[in-house]
Formats: sequence, structure tokens, C-alpha cells
Amino acid sequence: MYRREQSCPTKTSGNLSDTPIIDTDIHAVLNWQHVVECLREPWRSRAAGGNRASGPLGYWNPNGVMRGDTKLEDGRRIESSAETLGEHFFDVYGISFGILNSGNLHAALSPEPDYAAALMTASNATIVEDWLKQDDRIRASIVVSPTDPQLAAEEIRRWKDEPGFVQVMMPSGARIPYGQRFYHPIYEAAREIGCPVAIHPGTEGSGISGPPTASGYPSSYFEWHTSLVGSYLAHLVSLITEGVFIKYPELTFVMVEGGVSWVPPLLWRFDKNWKALRQTTPWLEAPPSELVAKHIKLTTQPIEEPDDISHLHQMLDMFPAEQMLMFSTDYPHWDGDVPDFTARLLPDRLRNRVMYKTAAELYGIPVGVAA
Repeated sequence: MYRREQSCPTKTSGNLSDTPIIDTDIHAVLNWQHVVECLREPWRSRAAGGNRASGPLGYWNPNGVMRGDTKLEDGRRIESSAETLGEHFFDVYGISFGILNSGNLHAALSPEPDYAAALMTASNATIVEDWLKQDDRIRASIVVSPTDPQLAAEEIRRWKDEPGFVQVMMPSGARIPYGQRFYHPIYEAAREIGCPVAIHPGTEGSGISGPPTASGYPSSYFEWHTSLVGSYLAHLVSLITEGVFIKYPELTFVMVEGGVSWVPPLLWRFDKNWKALRQTTPWLEAPPSELVAKHIKLTTQPIEEPDDISHLHQMLDMFPAEQMLMFSTDYPHWDGDVPDFTARLLPDRLRNRVMYKTAAELYGIPVGVAA
């Protein structure tokens, strides 16, 4: 179990004037016509006719899922192009680099694996042309459909020579937990190209994924959104107990937009149960918390906001946040966190690690360039 050797003062500051910022979760709205143009037949005609594979469940957010200030006076949305994102987001908030995570993950859970894979290829091609080639500050995730791991592995290898892709992204909604051997071809391909694998929420209950909670289907967006962390708990326990990081010791897994408050109690329970039940997973020769600290990364948004900020700082003392936690805005979504807001919540001892250093190391972004 992780233990901090010495307690540190919980000073905080929102001043980022001298701090590079790497945002690990930015969303773009891909130009659907460009996606369609990147498809081959028979998929092109199908997509042009309006079939986008799986969609969201339909839970209603009364304020919409996008921030109200992301629409420009001329009607364009900031997240609709690299030009507007650069001018109105990167420049305004001082973002040095950002990881673009496609919002097209619902399509990855189509019941038709070939169509899902084709849509992922077209989405990735659109990301390259419309985003990576337009702004050197943008990096991106290769989006894949986990429904056919062999096709997903082919997709990962397809983009191995595109330097702007620094990560593999899957939806957190899934039919079975991500530690199971069914998914190993994805991890093998990610290992080959030297990229971490990430999951992102929002697809729980969509397409051919299971119900969004272990108890079934919630009745409201509020309930669904609050319960999303459940899939992260399940995937993390599965990845560790199934031995993914024993088989792939170089692999890092990024849990995007899952919060952090659940991590310490899970690690306590995980290590306790390992001591009693380790015979069921004989390949785990060290406490699970050690593997988590080495192989798992988390992103800040939506970071928990207790009334007493010292409670958050105590929680961040309970796991190795200095090596696991990376800054993210989730821009342009309604509950996103801008850089100075997150910086004010963090103790000063963590600020540089969280705001850019850990991400720079993971994604191979030279700190000298980011600075």
C-alpha cells in the first residue's frame, strides 16, 4: 500500500503564469461530411444516409452537454475546428499542448464490428487531416472499437507512423471488463507502437455495452452521470487481477474523466483481499496497489470539490497522485474545469506534476518545448 513518507503543507495557488499546461482531455466535434468522405463503400452510402451506428441512451441534460460560451457570434462552435479551438481555447487559457479525444466513441459500440471499425478508421483519418495537421499543439488519441480486438489492433498499427497520435482510446462502456484476455490483441498493438491505452466515459449502456450500472438502468441523466465511476472500478480491478500488466509490463492505462476520490478506499480493499485470496491469481506477486501506482494514470476532471479543501488534499495524500494524476479540462463539456480552477484546488507540491510534467513524460512531449 502506498504511504507518503512525510506530510507536506497544503498550500494552494491558482497562478499559472509561469507554468506550462498540458490538457489531457479535449473534445472535438468531427465534421461528419469529412468522416463520410473517408469511408469506403458500402459504408460510405450508409453513413451518408444518416446511420451513425450506436448513439447515446437519450438521458436528458437540462442545460445541454456543451458549455454555453463555446458558440461564437457568427454561429460557429469553438470545438468545430482546429483554428477556432486554437484561438479561443488554447490561446485564451494558455494551453501548451492538448490531447484530442474524439466524441465519436458511441459508434465504437455498434453491434456490427465491421461498420464500427470502418467508422473508427474514418474518424482517425479526419482527426489527422482536420486537427493534427492544422495545429502543432494538438495531439490525439487513436479511437478504436473494442468489439473486435483484431480489427482494433489493425487500426492501432495503421497509425503507428503518425506522430500526432500519442494514445489509444476506447469507450468505458463495454460488454466485459477490460482485463480479460479477449482484449489482449489491443494491448499488444499498443505496446508495439509505444502508446498508452485510455478509456473515456459516456457510453455506459449504449450499443452493445452492458447496463450503465451494476444494478441496471438509471432513470435520469443525474443518476446516470453520478454512477459512471462504477465502470472504472470494474475495469481497474479487472486489469490488475487478470494480469494485464504482468503480460505487458510496459503498458500504461489512462482512466480519463473518472474522478479520483474512489481510488484510496479501492486500493485498501484491493490489497486486503489480495492477502487472503491471492491463490486465485497466482501471477500477482505484489500488492495490487503497487501495480496501480506503476501502470494507472488518472485525469483531474471531474475532480471532487469538498466544502473543506483540506479533505481533498488529505485524499490526494492517500495515493501517489504526484505520479498518477494529470490535468484535464474536458472542454467544451458543461462540467469542465479550466486550468486556474484546478490549480487552486491542488496543493502546491502537486501543481507542476499534475499540470504538465506527468503528461509530458507519458506522451513524450518535451518539457523544454512545453515550457
